[in-house]
Amino acid sequence: MKVYLTTILCILTLFVSGQTTRKYSNEFMNIGVDAAALGMSSAVTSHTADVNSGYWNPAGLLALEDNQLALMHSSYFANIANYDYAAYAMPLDNRSAVAVSLIRFAVDDILNTTQLIDEQGNINYDRISLFSTADYGLTFSYARALPVEGLNYGVNAKVIRRIIGDFASSWGFGLDLGIQFKTKNDWKFGVMARDITTTFNAWAIDEGEFETIRDAIEGQNQELPETTEITIPKLQLGVSKLVTFNYDYTLLTAVNLNMRFEENNDIISSSFASINPALGFEFGYIDMVYLRAGMGNFQNELQIDNTQQLTFQPSFGVGFKYNGIQIDYAFTDIGDQSVALYSNVFSLKLDFSIFR
Repeated sequence: MKVYLTTILCILTLFVSGQTTRKYSNEFMNIGVDAAALGMSSAVTSHTADVNSGYWNPAGLLALEDNQLALMHSSYFANIANYDYAAYAMPLDNRSAVAVSLIRFAVDDILNTTQLIDEQGNINYDRISLFSTADYGLTFSYARALPVEGLNYGVNAKVIRRIIGDFASSWGFGLDLGIQFKTKNDWKFGVMARDITTTFNAWAIDEGEFETIRDAIEGQNQELPETTEITIPKLQLGVSKLVTFNYDYTLLTAVNLNMRFEENNDIISSSFASINPALGFEFGYIDMVYLRAGMGNFQNELQIDNTQQLTFQPSFGVGFKYNGIQIDYAFTDIGDQSVALYSNVFSLKLDFSIFR
């Protein structure tokens, strides 16, 4: 009963916060992980069932049979920005599992030219320095099976660390809640409520460094930015079905409804919430070779003549799994974070059963 009451309270918090919070932050945590999931347009909320479930839906960790490790690396903006991900998960017993994952999105060696011109108005290149900006997301996940057959839940505790050279840094904390349910005829349903506590970031700004750039542009004084950020809640609903043909062939079909509690250009949008659907397919052969495709990010884009046009983002992917080692590739635009229209993503997953 306590578990059900906690779930209800978390969902109520989600809707109330959605009504009162207006700010974005920590968007790097929405890019996504795992090339297999990205190849299906991230429509994996209901069926994710490996180490990457710590990101997509922690309830999926209950499917683990052994320890797993996942790694991913991508580069953006002509290799200026680096996006790295690592995760480790392990079952505790037949009813619970844990995982830890780390995401880093960073731009290193940025030129600091705020002191390029000295007090006499002379350009002095020796006054140029370097700094880096980096965002870190550390997630601790716990999953447990409920007394109802086929029903599992999972919780994420997230620690956010953001650093902008010596100028500013912040700490943030938040919680996610995930639920999965599998029916006897192999239909799967999933719910992932992200940032149910409205993840809060508190910034510490070095005012001494800030004073050096306050008047960097004559007549345009820079104002001290706000020192708090709120990440609005998001809700993801998913359903999927795996069908087997002639023992060797499988087809996985999955649908997601991704909901933000604010108005934007999503295909379904209101002052209360916006909904963006995603559809993914995975064709498998003897549980070894996979072909994937998906459609997502449906937007009503405003055209130059003030009309709106419906657009969407396709994605494609392939995967190969053998003896506990899985390598996946996706061709997609990850979270619209890249200058190029599409990106190439590779990921690796290692099941520790190969060592036994």
